[in-house]
Amino acid sequence: MDFVILSLTMMAIGIYGLLTKRDLLKVFMSVELITTGATLNFVMLTSSLGKGLGEAFLILAFSTDTVISGVVLALLVIVCKKYGTSDINEILKTEQKEETL
Repeated sequence: MDFVILSLTMMAIGIYGLLTKRDLLKVFMSVELITTGATLNFVMLTSSLGKGLGEAFLILAFSTDTVISGVVLALLVIVCKKYGTSDINEILKTEQKEETL
């Protein structure tokens, strides 16, 4: 039962960070906390059923999460190079200025 509390705490911290932070990297870390908490919850629930299902799901979840993290980090680097900032509000202002031109 402790893993449920841990996963819900991780998800709550991630949701709080997602709602309050304006830096792209901090938003990405918040999303990662949410996905890690959800993955932990699913893996522990399936491993309690036995039969190796939890371990298979763990390998699948962490491998897909790693690939997605790599792609998102590459996109963050591209966005930061293009706009010169990682602040979401500044990026949106720059985009709105470009649309009006």
